Amino acid sequence: MLTEKQKFGKIINLGVEITQVKDLDVLLERILKEARLLVNADAGSIYVKEEDKLKFSYSQNDTLQLRQPGRKLIYSTFKMPINNQSIAGYVANTGDLLNLQDAYKLPSTLPFSFNRKYDDLSGYRTQSMLTFPLKTNRGDTIGVLQLINAKNAKGKPVAFSKKDEPLILHFANMAAVAIERAQMTRAMILRTIKMAELRDPKETGAHVNRVASYSVAIYEHWAAKRGVPHEVLEKNRDILRMAAMLHDVGKVAIADAILKKPARLDDAEREIMKQHTYMGARLFSEQYSEFDDASASVALNHHEKWDGTGYPGHINPFDAKVLPGYENSDGTPRPKKGEEIPVFGRLVALADVYDALSSKRAYKEKWDEVQVLEELKIGSGTHFDPEMVETFFTCIETIRNIAERYPDH
Repeated sequence: MLTEKQKFGKIINLGVEITQVKDLDVLLERILKEARLLVNADAGSIYVKEEDKLKFSYSQNDTLQLRQPGRKLIYSTFKMPINNQSIAGYVANTGDLLNLQDAYKLPSTLPFSFNRKYDDLSGYRTQSMLTFPLKTNRGDTIGVLQLINAKNAKGKPVAFSKKDEPLILHFANMAAVAIERAQMTRAMILRTIKMAELRDPKETGAHVNRVASYSVAIYEHWAAKRGVPHEVLEKNRDILRMAAMLHDVGKVAIADAILKKPARLDDAEREIMKQHTYMGARLFSEQYSEFDDASASVALNHHEKWDGTGYPGHINPFDAKVLPGYENSDGTPRPKKGEEIPVFGRLVALADVYDALSSKRAYKEKWDEVQVLEELKIGSGTHFDPEMVETFFTCIETIRNIAERYPDH
């Protein structure tokens, strides 16, 4: 457990660290984790304000996690009204912090109550709760952070210390500023996606959020298995999620007659469609950051195949010319093969195909999950990196949970 001095020093460092996380989902998960560590909380949830409601966005629980090692907790997202009836709603509505010793023993005079439904379903016992608003420098509440069951040195639930309240509120203020910035970044990316959606109805916000989240889920398991250092894994999660959202942004350069054709493309049209890979990479030709580099790589490589039958192959995306030494006998570029394909490209290739098969399209119905999973198994070692397919099946419950969190409307 941290001393008061250690907590203060950690908060100062966290203020710098969390501002470096750009993706909203990755940031929310990080903020919840760090807040729990500050006060040694067993569990917690984070809510984000969306118009006049609170969206339950992330949940963590060490006790429940121990029951399923190696797998992420599965939970449903939902929205609740901002009013005084629920604990989180009260905090969002009033802007006040609540420090409750036992959620099961609240006085009847309080306007809010504790909903035991999740505890009853999971077999968990919520006791102490520290719930506080995430306020920007302007004083606007943009979310709520709820920490559950502070633990003593023996791991037993105890009340949250009153001494921690000023520290946690200071952290909450820094977290709110970081969330607000990440929301602006997400909004800019989604506006870019909406431009693509105007051209290609398949390119929706739900689709790109699913593909990005699938990619990160697979990467986490794959990277951990390979022993990738934690700090590298965390940085790559952030970059990958944003880059994966923009995998098909190059379709804005493809003619409507091809993009919106309500049937399968013929060979000539298919060749034109293939141009969206390097057209997308060109949007990131001025590479100011690792995000630009990753986005260009994903856009260019997400249609390459493990066995070397994909596209566009070894080309310079900025002039579409074949790279020297990589020409086929007919002058066309040789497709990339195996580990020639960058890791992020291999991840998004798998995530994108899974989502496409699992979704309805103008030219096809949604596939049954059994069919989809069988197709991925068939593609292992040909279309997809076999190690990543194996990892995909390891985290299939997480993948299904992501699909539920980003449904098509």
